[in-house]
Amino acid sequence: MRCYWDFYSAGKLMFGGGVIDQLAAEIQKESRRRPLIITDKNLANAGIVERVLASTGKKANDTRVFQESEAEPSLEVAMKAFQVAQEFKPDTIIGLGGGSNMDLAKMTALLLAHGGAPEDYFGFDQVPGPVTPLVCIPTTSGTGSEVSHAAVLTDTESGLKVSTLSRHLRPSLAIVDPELTMTCPRHVTAESGMDALTHAIEAFTARQPADLSTADGEDLPYPGKNPMADALAEKAIRLIGQNLEEAVKNPDDKVAREQMSLAATLAGLAFSNGAVAIVHALEYPMGVELHCSHGQGNGLLLPYVMRFNKSARIKAFAQISEFLGCQTKGMSLEGAADKAIEKVESIKRNVGLPEKIRDIGGKREQLCAFADKSIQIKRLMDINPVQPSRDDLLCILESAF
Repeated sequence: MRCYWDFYSAGKLMFGGGVIDQLAAEIQKESRRRPLIITDKNLANAGIVERVLASTGKKANDTRVFQESEAEPSLEVAMKAFQVAQEFKPDTIIGLGGGSNMDLAKMTALLLAHGGAPEDYFGFDQVPGPVTPLVCIPTTSGTGSEVSHAAVLTDTESGLKVSTLSRHLRPSLAIVDPELTMTCPRHVTAESGMDALTHAIEAFTARQPADLSTADGEDLPYPGKNPMADALAEKAIRLIGQNLEEAVKNPDDKVAREQMSLAATLAGLAFSNGAVAIVHALEYPMGVELHCSHGQGNGLLLPYVMRFNKSARIKAFAQISEFLGCQTKGMSLEGAADKAIEKVESIKRNVGLPEKIRDIGGKREQLCAFADKSIQIKRLMDINPVQPSRDDLLCILESAF
């Protein structure tokens, strides 16, 4: 039985409006002169790439931009980015964008350091050592990839999202500048915000380390909830409850944007030191097949999974209700727990996320395959507060259909 907890983050985290202007100084401190920026065409068209290029303080021939990233990047795109890196020989990889771009940057940094192909490192603790120095700069408020140990890619042949998890994938530097999220479209703001809420709620309601079948000294991809992760998850849930709807409704609200940036990073710290669970497991195959964003899929599924887990986490859900600003005075614990689920459903509705799987093109005949693929993701099954069967997963999907 594991009787302790530990905590990891990026090597350095910088947060605040305009902090992107410190990028050049931070790179130069480490005597780095040749960064490769991993990003996408949308950010290039929005002028974000140009701003980051200016902030690197580098001449054009000292910096290369790979802007072929995509939503839920495929293994093929990962190899393409690696080939560009091999040709350019950067001393720093910069991931700029949402979680997809940052995860692609992580894989590029890994392959540049150790060679091979992405599939050589799938799973937990398969990375043999430090990767090429990695800087992550989020332009959305959702994944928390700037502080996490995970890189998620899409295997289009198997129809699965595949994860590489290692402490070596935590960036050496995370720069979180809320100003970079100001051009984020409303639907991306909504979807990424619900992703962050999912991270925080799953981290707060995960199993305890002592409940897992591990020995002292044994590392796990997700070690379970702990007091530090709980504190960060609580703060993230409060901030999201107070600011997500405002950030979607009024995209120019700098305070709401700043608070959502903070919430996403806190939730990233919480889940990467605690857990995500079956919301993510169910979303992985669904996202690949239905081509929905990770945040959209997580946000859609979250209340249905909460309802499944409620019996094992009545007290925690009652606390989440309070974090989200619900009035629960005089209610039973179960009534307060129900309020938390209702509030999540309300937030999802108010920011315009779809209510049901069928609303994003899903067919009932696909649900069995989603359940079959999800149950195989053991690291996410084990950490969930209720150990689900394949039939349980199918019932959740049916309720969400």
